[in-house]
Amino acid sequence: MVKHRRFSDKPEDDSILSDEKIELQEKEITSEKSSLDLKSILLSGTKYAYIIGAVALLSGVFTPLTLGVEIEDVIFGMLSIFLGLAGGIVIFLGIKSQKFTTIMVAGGLGMMFGSLVLIYELIDKPLFQ
Repeated sequence: MVKHRRFSDKPEDDSILSDEKIELQEKEITSEKSSLDLKSILLSGTKYAYIIGAVALLSGVFTPLTLGVEIEDVIFGMLSIFLGLAGGIVIFLGIKSQKFTTIMVAGGLGMMFGSLVLIYELIDKPLFQ
């Protein structure tokens, strides 16, 4: 027969040592996550560069060449779409992070709403009279 140990039989020194070990492990894990090396920065940068390139192409970079639209309108449209893209990225980062989640999501939604207002201003049908 095996003698089982009860929780009340456990000496207090073990619990203090185990708490200290857990704290040290948590600190090591956070220090590993917070270290940024060049490879992770480059991967993150290229990811955002591809997104920005796709948005620029979708927003009509070549419109002035094909339809004869003024370049200022195209730039204004691209900037409004980039504002919406930045709002989406802020929302994504706000959901991923544990700090300032509500503020970042609200800010991202505000940026997307601002993008919507700018797009309606661009087509001369303002949302607010």
